[in-house]
Amino acid sequence: MPSKQLAFPQAQCADCPIRHRAVCARCETDELEKLEAIKYYRSYEAGQTIVWAGDSMDFVASVVRGVASLTQTMEDGRRQMVGLLLPSDFLGRPNRESAPYDVTATTDLQLCCFRRTPFLGLMDETPHIAHRLLEMTLDELDAAREWMLLLGRKTAREKIASFLSIIARRDATLSGYGGMGEVAFDLPLTREAMADYLGLTLETVSRQMSGLKKDGVIRLEGKRHIVIPDFDILLDETGDDSDGGILS
Repeated sequence: MPSKQLAFPQAQCADCPIRHRAVCARCETDELEKLEAIKYYRSYEAGQTIVWAGDSMDFVASVVRGVASLTQTMEDGRRQMVGLLLPSDFLGRPNRESAPYDVTATTDLQLCCFRRTPFLGLMDETPHIAHRLLEMTLDELDAAREWMLLLGRKTAREKIASFLSIIARRDATLSGYGGMGEVAFDLPLTREAMADYLGLTLETVSRQMSGLKKDGVIRLEGKRHIVIPDFDILLDETGDDSDGGILS
């Protein structure tokens, strides 16, 4: 399905909001110029399918703005959300011709895209890109292991708190906010989608969000806007120990 023409700004690589976290994070000026020469942008409206599982995928991309979901469908028609792509995350695999999952724009979405074949050539010529992609892949593996713990062992309240902390950390990193204390962000998912992603019912998600609000851990402003008055208090609710366990 062709992408929509949304009013997203199109920055030069050096001024890109995901510049220091994306696949190009280690690139020098001359390497950025090579990426600049082959990149193009695609934009999608919330709810629009980017690619269906099994379809040919002739491009790879970095998420610049917005959020996309990865979904897998079973033979009997049941569907499960298996991942989220947040700003700076990488979509696609340079050596894989087809998509393993349905990829859908959860919010209005902007992608910085590269055709697979030129990007593969650039990986051979530019070790910084290949090394960064490997680093991101290993981070993704670590995140998947942490998510197994979240789904398998954490309570409903800990799942909600962990999810909120993940989104808050990523939002703070991309916005350049490095301090603790109060953090505010917009939820990328509806409560129904959160329930699907976390393996909970809609009623449980609503009850736990209300509980966190009642206890002063979060404030809710409108349908999606979350304010965390004290980030350390939220972290205490995740069930993770002080040595780590928080997804980056």
